[in-house]
Amino acid sequence: MLLVTGAQGQLGTALQSLLKEQAVYIDRNELDLTDEAAVKQYLSANDFEYIINCAAYTAVDRAESDAANAAKVNALAPLYLAKYGKRIVHISTDYVFDGTSCRPYGEDDATNPQSVYGKTKREGELNVLKNAATAIIIRTAWLYSPHGGNFVKTMRRLGAEKENLNVVFDQVGTPTNAYDLAEAIVAALPQIRSGEKEIYHFTDEGVCSWYDFACEIMEQSKLPCRIRPIESKDYPTPAVRPHYSVLNKAKIKSRFNIEIPHWKEGLKKCLKQF
Repeated sequence: MLLVTGAQGQLGTALQSLLKEQAVYIDRNELDLTDEAAVKQYLSANDFEYIINCAAYTAVDRAESDAANAAKVNALAPLYLAKYGKRIVHISTDYVFDGTSCRPYGEDDATNPQSVYGKTKREGELNVLKNAATAIIIRTAWLYSPHGGNFVKTMRRLGAEKENLNVVFDQVGTPTNAYDLAEAIVAALPQIRSGEKEIYHFTDEGVCSWYDFACEIMEQSKLPCRIRPIESKDYPTPAVRPHYSVLNKAKIKSRFNIEIPHWKEGLKKCLKQF
């Protein structure tokens, strides 16, 4: 039996649709992952084959003024899950990089997070690698789905309300359908070797800016809203965003023999679910 944490989030919901009765699904209402004693007791009473940790503090801007809670969820909770669960697939983020690269980031490239969110997620990675017996860390980026709050849902809502929208064009990455990531995780699980400790990158294929992404959302949604490109400096946020966060996926494709769809195909699949 598997354990999926953060089960009500975008990725957790996608995993539920794929794994069904093969897993136990918990959210913060069922177990406080930041309570070490509670995590120890729960995992001692249930011998899970793997934990898939989708739980995270993902309010990137709020984390700047709520660093303590972000650290509890993003750094300490993964430590406890790794320590007492032993075998874990842990989801991380492109925010562990500073975004100054001019080529896709590989798993071995130096990390240099520029935000509280990125720093706490990197600390979580290190805690997992140090404490788990078997650990697979998957960094992803620009995640969206029909569930929860995300860029696609926001653009569709605003696009139906407004004639024009300003969206930054100088932040580049790859949109990722949560269901595509969930499928990759499910495909990888039976291939994980006992004692393996590796970091992998997964997003959908291709590269675009948030502006390009917004334009495609409007086009596929058949919304007449016009998207105007602006610079990041014209849309200041509390947390620093990586200007370039394209991830190199060669390692995960080779290791687990998976094919990854283009981000436009991922978007098309998502919009059909609305």
